[in-house]
Amino acid sequence: MQHTFDMIVIGGGPAGYTAALYGARAGLDTLVVEKLSAGGQMALTGTVDNYPGFDAGIDGFTLGMKMQAGAERFGAKTQYEEVTAVDFSGEIKQVMTSSGILCARTVVIATGADPRKLGIEGEDALVGRGLCYCAHCDGRFYKGKTVLVVGGGNTAVEDALYLSHLAEKVILVHRRDTLRAAKIAEEALLAAPNVTFVWNSTVSGFLVQEKIVGARLQNQKDGTQSDIACDGIFVSIGRVPTTQLFAGAVALDEHGYIVADESTATNIPGVFAAGDVRTKDLRQIVTAVSDGANAAHAAEIYLSSHPHTDQ
Repeated sequence: MQHTFDMIVIGGGPAGYTAALYGARAGLDTLVVEKLSAGGQMALTGTVDNYPGFDAGIDGFTLGMKMQAGAERFGAKTQYEEVTAVDFSGEIKQVMTSSGILCARTVVIATGADPRKLGIEGEDALVGRGLCYCAHCDGRFYKGKTVLVVGGGNTAVEDALYLSHLAEKVILVHRRDTLRAAKIAEEALLAAPNVTFVWNSTVSGFLVQEKIVGARLQNQKDGTQSDIACDGIFVSIGRVPTTQLFAGAVALDEHGYIVADESTATNIPGVFAAGDVRTKDLRQIVTAVSDGANAAHAAEIYLSSHPHTDQ
């Protein structure tokens, strides 16, 4: 007979392995399905300084491995493969992978979200060499330097404001001539003495000498190009949730995030969404971990109210 887990967690980042830890400690038969390695996006972060308990910081890969080990200490299992489809229509949820079908009474979706990229040739090779996607993760490396922030929404404005307290100079580049952020944040940024703005412009290329030394900008009105010097570029043009698999299976908002509140419950009973993949205001490691604990707790309550019956 097909084995049925109490809980399958899709995604092995901070949210996923916290859900697995709490689930396994509660006695749930728990499986994590991860396509690459423990940690998710966190594993790509050189130094994590804003996660409590590590006073000297810790690299993201190591933190991810520690989270995995913590969950597996209590009996959670990990299966490395990619999920290709899901079926949440029945009481027993089905998770299809390249090697077969996995079954569970509850599912926690913790597939995360990726930073939206500029789409410029050579972009990936410059990550860690002056190109950043997380101001709170990497801002400290640019203390006293000049940084460029790309974007004009809430994330870009908040990132630029945060960086203004660290960097000597912050240059915000926006493709329009007005910001699209909350008024209070916009006013605070406009009042910052070390922040300047380049309107109606986009980044069309990078200036590189071993690492980034500047950016090539293109004016959106007349097409002219100009170069601007900087020590680092922070791309803040949004994130792309990893939810393509779940379209039609659970409710998504207009941006593709799974609709779920602090309880992590989705519109499908027994299915929960934790971490960056769900609708929320702040996407950080610590909030993902909180979601994971909430998801496991919610799954435990769901299971206790839906006693298992042999199929």
